[in-house]
Amino acid sequence: MPEGHSVHRIARQFAANFVGSTAAVSSPQGRFEVGAAELDGRTMTSSEAIGKHLLLGFDGTATAPDRVLHVHLGIYGAWDFAGAISVDATILASVGRMGQTGMRGAAGVDGEHEDSIASIGAPRLARLRAGERETASEVVEFPPDPVGQVRVRILTATAVADLRGPTVCEVLEPWQVQALADRLGPDPQAPTESRRRAEDRFVERASRSGQAIGQLLMDQSVVAGIGNVYRAELLFRARMDPHRPGNAVPEDELRALWRDWVKLLRIGVETGQMLTIDGLRGARRAAALANRADRHWVYKREGLPCRRCGTPIALETMQGRKLYWCPGCQL
Repeated sequence: MPEGHSVHRIARQFAANFVGSTAAVSSPQGRFEVGAAELDGRTMTSSEAIGKHLLLGFDGTATAPDRVLHVHLGIYGAWDFAGAISVDATILASVGRMGQTGMRGAAGVDGEHEDSIASIGAPRLARLRAGERETASEVVEFPPDPVGQVRVRILTATAVADLRGPTVCEVLEPWQVQALADRLGPDPQAPTESRRRAEDRFVERASRSGQAIGQLLMDQSVVAGIGNVYRAELLFRARMDPHRPGNAVPEDELRALWRDWVKLLRIGVETGQMLTIDGLRGARRAAALANRADRHWVYKREGLPCRRCGTPIALETMQGRKLYWCPGCQL
């Protein structure tokens, strides 16, 4: 499942390439025709993310109030971009369908090359396993024809974004967006509250629960945006037993855990990669950017020796999700 850094990168791409433009919104697949019709012809006014939730604002009139497109990618969702797409100083201009996350070179491995600006979300390999049927083709005109099961297409004069396979795709009113934000835990990259308030909310919610900290980090009402990768890596970096109850973790350790999440999320948003090993330079950094096996401490390393102590990395199931941890460093 795409984690918080990916959704923030999607929000940044919409902010850079779609906000301020009038959009033609459609549902080539046909499953979102009513919602698409409600947004069609409006100007996109904002693009924000809270945790794993993308919120695209559209303007309104006296008879048609402001609306927000709310998307949660879930396990198999992804946004594909084409046209003139820019992110910060990076400019990528092309016509037609561009490369997919996880599909550079021949590897096609889930989680590789998360820094794509052409496709962000579930890797193409995972989407095909879920039943997507896409046929790549050379396209010489803009906009390209929709490929596969496109739930929503957002088209401006210069750029197009296609959404496939989301868990949630709906049109909300502003009060409903606020209700969603109130239900979610804090997100250090979200614009909804100060950094200090976000940290305090995390500490408050985690410290009053008797559930395991490894479970709490995956609870989106406690902290928004953390998934399996960041959960495993944050706890290892903190040398914290994932089974420790939240209310048994001292406040200073919870605050340190939050601040490390602030750091790792910022790196993820900036690089597009979940880089969780500090101090990577030169060839080691290049290897980490190219290969997930070189960028994590414990994630997907079950049975391999811990990079710190040599103890074999353990794998277990916690609340239905895989948990990777080191019994040597995290006890």
